[in-house]
Amino acid sequence: MISRVRPELLIVGAAVLWGTTGTAQDLGDVGASPVAVGTIRILLGGLLLALIAGRSGRPTGPWAAYVVGAVTVAGYQASFFAAVDRAGVALGTLVAIGSGPVFTGLVALLASGERPARRWYAATGLAVIGCGLLLAPGGDRALDAAGLGLALGAGLAYAVYTVAAKTVLDRGVPGPTVMAVLFLGGAVLLLPTLLVVDTDGLVSGRGVAMELWLGVATVAFSYLLFAAGLRRLRASTVAPLSLTEPLTAAALGVVVLGERPGGTAALGAALLLSGLVVISTERATAVVPEP
Repeated sequence: MISRVRPELLIVGAAVLWGTTGTAQDLGDVGASPVAVGTIRILLGGLLLALIAGRSGRPTGPWAAYVVGAVTVAGYQASFFAAVDRAGVALGTLVAIGSGPVFTGLVALLASGERPARRWYAATGLAVIGCGLLLAPGGDRALDAAGLGLALGAGLAYAVYTVAAKTVLDRGVPGPTVMAVLFLGGAVLLLPTLLVVDTDGLVSGRGVAMELWLGVATVAFSYLLFAAGLRRLRASTVAPLSLTEPLTAAALGVVVLGERPGGTAALGAALLLSGLVVISTERATAVVPEP
């Protein structure tokens, strides 16, 4: 069935599902800690991916990359959901996703000596200016500095996760297997936090509905769509299509949640998105699914 769908539509569909993550958290807010929400999300998604990957093959080394990847998957969940909670869905997602390619260039340079492409420098400049403008006052909701820091932390976690995942994928390990190990590993690391953070409401009807959407739609199903599309497209084609994620998040934040960032903040977000467009249209861009 999926094989009959145009690959471009599969990538866009996956990105749209990723873009609903912050809005789903906000609409399904039952008072639980963002860390608890992120933990249940990757646990459920990881279990489903493990079932899907059951016949794909067993994981093989390098094992250090799996450990680093699992740690950063856990860090991304904690940082991203907290950032969205404090900074808003539209801006929180744009900062987290927009800063990811910038951090990825730095991490790849430090980890393997891979020099960034020329466009990376332009994208970095746009991202830095954009983040500076986001700190300026304006709008009916002042951007929380801690929220911005958490969003940048999510972008850094995504960068390290990307490099770690690519290290394993380059050894020929099947994609579903890699993702299942990283997501389940991240969930195991976060599970102890459920003993100390607020989990109220997660077992309510509203909470269960939110977690089912986050785990099934934004992790397991979206990855299936993404993998099916990626097999039939070049990375240079996939990367721009993935921009649907922050666009979806921003649109839902404004239309559904009524978020109204000020003019300066909107300009900063636009510059961040512009930087993401610049780096994503680089031919050598490699795309790894958002954790």
